[in-house]
Amino acid sequence: MTPATPTQPAPASAAGRFNKNLRIVFGLTFTYFLVEVVVGYITNSLALLSDAAHMLTDVIGLALALFANWMSRRPITARRSYGFYRLEILSAFVNALILIGISLYILYEAYGRFRNPPVVDSRNMTLVALVGLAVNLLGIYLLRRGAKDSLNVKGAYLEVVSDLLSSVGVIIAGLVMTYTGWYYADPLFSAIIGLFILPRTLSLMMESVNILLQATPDGLDVTDLEQTINAVPGLSSAHDLHIWTLTSGIVVMSGHVVADASLTTEELTGRIGEVAGRLTTQYNIQHIALQPERAGQCTNALTTL
Repeated sequence: MTPATPTQPAPASAAGRFNKNLRIVFGLTFTYFLVEVVVGYITNSLALLSDAAHMLTDVIGLALALFANWMSRRPITARRSYGFYRLEILSAFVNALILIGISLYILYEAYGRFRNPPVVDSRNMTLVALVGLAVNLLGIYLLRRGAKDSLNVKGAYLEVVSDLLSSVGVIIAGLVMTYTGWYYADPLFSAIIGLFILPRTLSLMMESVNILLQATPDGLDVTDLEQTINAVPGLSSAHDLHIWTLTSGIVVMSGHVVADASLTTEELTGRIGEVAGRLTTQYNIQHIALQPERAGQCTNALTTL
């Protein structure tokens, strides 16, 4: 990676490739959120208001994701040599916090309604939930590919999936109340929705925390990577290796390796380039800073993309 300059553009992150789809889903979600709040209040449905609360987390989460994408495209500067990539991970972490808070609040409200279930306008509640189901299905279709590559998009995707499940729960609760008059269905399905979301949200939170703590990416074997470096002729004893995720789709590595004293500077540069090629191909590491050492003294770190 070349030295950062005030005008150097930031390479596109994984989330940035799906910015258009995020904007579409944001518009649909915000519109439907407003509809659910109004109808949920009129029908006195906790299940519908619970779904609206989840829609609100979608609105906030998608807004954060869009903001993080916009910031991550700002130019790299000497002060911020990695740009604003980490905002995508912070966005995912905040999304998880919001989802946990909303889920706990829904469980609290459901407990109160179990003790005294109110009458609910279940027919209108069901109709609105059917519209929400269609909106969520479209959102999942637009974000499913991005969720595989970007933690930021994955956070938004999981929120849409949770809302899809919420809509299904609201529809079932509405049908039960319409045809049986059993109004306990409203808080029951609200509680189920809240409990279903919590484990997935905690998983997202831990994934984002691991990245913020610069943990080694999941599935990457450091010992195997070390052997890959040592397998290059003239290089041995790779050590002090650090591998971390900068943001979704961008993995960084730094480390040291002992170089054979017989290697010329040109040969050494070629061997470091060979290491970079192998690590990029086998481990998808985009930025590698490997410092060669020989005869007990260090040379300048050789950095390559």
